[in-house]
Amino acid sequence: MTFGVIVFPGSNRDHDAAYAVSSVLDQKVEIIWHDSPTLGAVDVVILPGGFAYGDYLRCGAIAKFSPVMKAVKKFAADGGLVLGICNGFQILVEAGLLPGALIRNRGLQFICREVDLRPATTNSPFTCAASKDRVYRVPIAHGEGCYFADERTLDELESEDRVAFRYVDNPNGSLRDIAGVLNRERNVMGMMPHPEDATELLMGSTDGLVVFQSLISAAVRA
Repeated sequence: MTFGVIVFPGSNRDHDAAYAVSSVLDQKVEIIWHDSPTLGAVDVVILPGGFAYGDYLRCGAIAKFSPVMKAVKKFAADGGLVLGICNGFQILVEAGLLPGALIRNRGLQFICREVDLRPATTNSPFTCAASKDRVYRVPIAHGEGCYFADERTLDELESEDRVAFRYVDNPNGSLRDIAGVLNRERNVMGMMPHPEDATELLMGSTDGLVVFQSLISAAVRA
């Protein structure tokens, strides 16, 4: 299985994602620069966390215009699996691949710590290896991670089982404790917590592996 990791100018978590996939899970990784017009032969695309150029305007507002995003949109439209983490989530929202918006945290402070997550659905390629009865401990590191959407959109996400993860103890004011969402086709997911930084015991938790293990399991069954 081949994971493509997109690198935007300013990204600082792309190597974390690549390491988790290649060194921990022993899967092939292709690093894809943001101005590439194609993705190559990949099975999953990861838009990693960190920062992207133009975030000073609004997170993801400039990165969504990178040439690679046209390829990402086509890949997603064709049913390809796309995972956006933190800044990657912000880019997916700005690009229209996911609903809602990510705004300044409640309290207007950058937050960097571990949080507890509970899967809201296991009916997706990103959560199928998870258990709703378990709490997963994964780090966050963001200043604009508060998930916001109008009431109609929030109701649709819940009625269509498209909330992927919820915070157990909401750290940033996200509406309805939402930490991650899915698109209608369930092949695109964005989440603010960093699963790639919770893949080895040395990191303090291996709970983030469940997202990548879910993707591998889904690919095997496909």
